[in-house]
Amino acid sequence: MKKKFLLSLACMFVLTCTAKDLKTLRVTTQPPMTCVNCENKIKKNIRFEKGVKEISTDLKGQVVTIIYDADKTDTDKIVKAFDKIKYKVTVLKEQAPDECGTKEEN
Repeated sequence: MKKKFLLSLACMFVLTCTAKDLKTLRVTTQPPMTCVNCENKIKKNIRFEKGVKEISTDLKGQVVTIIYDADKTDTDKIVKAFDKIKYKVTVLKEQAPDECGTKEEN
């Protein structure tokens, strides 16, 4: 019984990891992020967009990295979300993360 439970749990984990089409979007903003308040404004607003799984900002490098579910949203919708909070974005790179949504290292 215990083996069946663990096997079914492992199968559910594998299916969950492979079922999502996660992509990574990297953008720069205009106006540029100049302080922690700018970072927080972006994080607090963009994270509520449908399909956004993770968002991180790099104030020094002026880059926002967003991991999103491509089945629920796309680059255009995320760009429009930035427009709503008065930021224009330039897309730097879009890629698929490795297994289970972890980021690829460059």
